[in-house]
Amino acid sequence: MTYHAKLIKGGKIVIPAILRHKFKLEDGDTLVFDDAGGKIVIQTRGAALLELQAKVRAKLKNPVSVDTYLKEKWAEADNE
Repeated sequence: MTYHAKLIKGGKIVIPAILRHKFKLEDGDTLVFDDAGGKIVIQTRGAALLELQAKVRAKLKNPVSVDTYLKEKWAEADNE
C-alpha cells in the first residue's frame, strides 16, 4: 500500500499513523534514511542493524559466533 506525507517547515515529515502503529514507532525513536539509487529508504534503527549484520555475515569466509571465539581464546589461554 502507498502512503503520502508532506514535507513541512524545518524538513519535518509526519509518518502516517497506520505506519507508526504497524512498526511500533514512538516519539524519540531513531530512523535510518538511506539513498538507494534515487529512492529514499526509511528503516527503524533495529531493521538497519539487522541488515548490516546480514551483509557482514555474508562477507565472512569463516563465520564464528562470539561465544565460540571466546571459548577458543579461553582454551588457548589455559594451554599457556
